[in-house]
Amino acid sequence: MSVPATAGFGVLYLVALLAGRQTVLAGTEDPVVWPAAGVAAVWLVNRRESRWRWLDMAVIGALTVAGLLVTGADPATAIVHAGAAMAAGMTFAVVTARLLPGLWAGPEGGRPLARLDDLWRILVAAALAATVMSCIDTLGDRLAGQDATMVRFATRVVRDVASVLIFGVALQRVVYLVRGGRSRLDQARTLECVAIFVVSAGAYYYTFIVNHSLPIGFALLPLTVWVGIRMPTWLAIGHTLVFGSVAAIFTQHGWGPYAEIASPDSRALVIELYISMHAVIGLALALSRDERDALIDRLRDSEQEATDKAGMMTMIVNSMTEGLAILDPSGRLVLRNPAAGRLLGSVNTVAGGVALGSDYGFFHPDGTPLADADLPYARALAGEEVPPMDVLVRNAAVPEGRIVRFNVARIAVRPDGPQHVVVVFHDVTADRRHRDELMSFAGQVAHDLLNPLTTIEGWAEVLEQELAGYQPAERVTRIQRAAARMRTFLNGLLAYTAARDGKLMPTTVNLALLLGDIVNSRYDQAESEGVPPPYFEVGQMEAVEADPVLTRQLFENLIDNALGPMPPGVAPYVSISCQPAANGMLRVDILDNGLGLLPGKRREVFTSFHSGQDDRGNGLELAVCKRIVERHGGTIEAMANPYGSGTRMSFTLPVGRSAYARTLKNQWAASR
Repeated sequence: MSVPATAGFGVLYLVALLAGRQTVLAGTEDPVVWPAAGVAAVWLVNRRESRWRWLDMAVIGALTVAGLLVTGADPATAIVHAGAAMAAGMTFAVVTARLLPGLWAGPEGGRPLARLDDLWRILVAAALAATVMSCIDTLGDRLAGQDATMVRFATRVVRDVASVLIFGVALQRVVYLVRGGRSRLDQARTLECVAIFVVSAGAYYYTFIVNHSLPIGFALLPLTVWVGIRMPTWLAIGHTLVFGSVAAIFTQHGWGPYAEIASPDSRALVIELYISMHAVIGLALALSRDERDALIDRLRDSEQEATDKAGMMTMIVNSMTEGLAILDPSGRLVLRNPAAGRLLGSVNTVAGGVALGSDYGFFHPDGTPLADADLPYARALAGEEVPPMDVLVRNAAVPEGRIVRFNVARIAVRPDGPQHVVVVFHDVTADRRHRDELMSFAGQVAHDLLNPLTTIEGWAEVLEQELAGYQPAERVTRIQRAAARMRTFLNGLLAYTAARDGKLMPTTVNLALLLGDIVNSRYDQAESEGVPPPYFEVGQMEAVEADPVLTRQLFENLIDNALGPMPPGVAPYVSISCQPAANGMLRVDILDNGLGLLPGKRREVFTSFHSGQDDRGNGLELAVCKRIVERHGGTIEAMANPYGSGTRMSFTLPVGRSAYARTLKNQWAASR
């Protein structure tokens, strides 16, 4: 593959060199058109990864010497220019490898010139290579005793840069098209292309032949702009190649506005600048248009992909059995699927700007009204971490009522934008009904079992007295312990049933007095059991508006939970404090120094029959606490103690509103 490629490039280079030598401008020693520079650039860049690249450079040198000698150059000039051509080609290959890796080199001939950034980079590489070549040629001129002016130096640089831009880019584009690249024109564009070339031919003929004495060469620039804006890049290159060569040849033969310039060197520089300007403008416009078209194609593909994904997502969302809604920061619906309308008892279509509020008929599961501020999405927008929440939906479309479980999460459409809320909800009416029926049955069974259990305990006590002092009395003790555990379990079931179904009797509860009584009872219990008493730290407590029986049970259960189990050798410590919370609630914190929560059990501890790190209790105590708090409109959560080992239980209850509560608050404020 290497030898045929070298031979092919060699033949093309020799033809380009011989053709260029035919365009020597009268009064100068240099050709006006030098396609050999562009061919050499493409040749060495295309072959720079080959192990035969040094052979290619040697072939360039040999062909340059041979071509120049054949066309009448003296041997010294031929050798100097051969060295200059080899150095320029090597410079161009090295610089493009750094600035434009992959351009014109690699598998299938590499990538073509395709971006405006490529044009500026190749201009830099071509300018450096042309400067190297001109320096060597100028040095040869001085050694030969010829004139070596700056105008001639600049002319050579501009000519070689133009040769790379025109002939080099054109040659690479031909290679690209031959290797499978395609650039087709539709019928309308083909007619426009023919029109451009016809108009250009007429304009150049008029400018360079008919009125060649008038300095109107600038008037031909719009033709290059027309081609660059409207035609493919390969046609823009072809237009510049054809008519740039025509302008150079006409000038060489003394025709056209630039032939009127007296100085041959200045005449050569001006025509080279003219050709280079057209090449740069045409390529810049064509490549800019290519980049724009490629960007439009990518945008069109991205838009189609986004449309397809959006359509698929819409189908998925619409087929969901769970309700899905997205709300903006003001609480208005942005998106809602049909299942959401069915579950909430409203129409399936989303009306712009509709708010998801209590006018849908939202209530607590026990039937008490649910304020808009207490809705899950509103709490999420307020910055709260909202656990799954059950809501009763009752309206004209759902007169019988439906229990819906809401799951909410905050999302940000943009990193610095406002947060929206995603709400996913599903019907749990049947599940709750089944659970409620089961708990009602359990409560009834617990109540019915207490009577026979009392009988067992009574007869066990009689049997213990009769067997006092005998070995079988120990077995009676086991019966009594089992009966005590059974009674604790049944009392827990009854307490949970009461906390769930019992009628609330809210009144002002003085938490300071309530906690004082509970703390004293724990001291008495520790003394009777002969164990070290726990240490309680109770802060100033405000009054709450709650059911006094359920409130006492709430604190009893939470304090018992805080008192065990403990790490070995550690005395129990319980801290109780309160602080105001939002929406007229009072937040109470109970901290302990126990073993703490098992990993990932923050929510599970409040489920029915959950067992923690010990075997005490019946697994209902914290479930009872959760039910009591929720029936009062509050929330409860468990987390690790932020000040050490143990757990922190935080819950909210309505703050006291009576005159008695205000008096207690004033007394508390005065004592601070």
